Amino acid sequence: MTNYLDFEKPLAEIEGKAVELRALARDNEEMDVSEEAAALDRKAAALLTELYKDLTPWRKCQVARHPERPHCKDYIDALFTEYTPLAGDRNFADDHAVMGGLARFEGTPVVVIGHEKGNDTKSRIERNFGMARPEGYRKAIRLMEMADRFGLPVVTLVDTPGAYPGKGAEERGQSEAIARSTEKCLQIGVPLVSIIIGEGGSGGAVAFASANTVAMLEHSIYSVITPEGCASILWKDSEKMREAAQQMRLTAQDLKQLGVTDRIIPEPVGGAHRNRDETIRAVGRAIGEMLKGLQGKDAAQLIRSRREKFLAMGQNGLEA
Repeated sequence: MTNYLDFEKPLAEIEGKAVELRALARDNEEMDVSEEAAALDRKAAALLTELYKDLTPWRKCQVARHPERPHCKDYIDALFTEYTPLAGDRNFADDHAVMGGLARFEGTPVVVIGHEKGNDTKSRIERNFGMARPEGYRKAIRLMEMADRFGLPVVTLVDTPGAYPGKGAEERGQSEAIARSTEKCLQIGVPLVSIIIGEGGSGGAVAFASANTVAMLEHSIYSVITPEGCASILWKDSEKMREAAQQMRLTAQDLKQLGVTDRIIPEPVGGAHRNRDETIRAVGRAIGEMLKGLQGKDAAQLIRSRREKFLAMGQNGLEA
């Protein structure tokens, strides 16, 4: 892991020293640094545990945005078989910030939809950093309608800083597309489960996450606006994002208390980016359990429970 967050600088120094020691030993076969390197490894592991034991909301924002976290495509490749991507909104274009299609999850046919941020400069530009345009939400609507028609459960993977705010997107009906996607989530008569795998930003996230069951990874975030945007509005100073993050109650732990999310998926020590495979397996287990919990419910029950869930949202923990 080469990309350290700012609060991880002490850890970077210790791990860097261990790497330097081992490099010296490779250049000098007579030098034995195994004990010193092992001691540094133990010190780094203890510090990592301490750093992540009680992260502040702002630090959780940083972890949720880490570029090396598993993204939507990683989960689809690892957890779903026979994935057949479907493209386009049948109206204007195909939005690469949203990916989705038909697949099997543990042998069961499903529709999977998610935001994809990309994993290098070229793919991030192609994916617009996970910020969907109207075409992305209309593609999601098309896929949800297909799932409803054929009785297929829907799995959504949410990871977006928010919907794309560009002029073209607004001209093509960005707010209408987000509202329609949210409405479609509430209308379909099939099980709908959602995982916040990184950032759940604004209406762009709600449009995929108005689900029967919503789970969040331990260090993911879900909020109406970014902390920087909130700080710019409230204090006219985006540098007050730490204070904003503290007040917004955007962490998985806060949102579980408020009833916005239903379960928290633990991450490996140091965050999802430090053990991607373990994180993906944990998400797979959660998806399986969430879908199993909705088995046997008919369309009317699924729609009613989904609507009641959102009408009751926030009643728990308002005084906390």
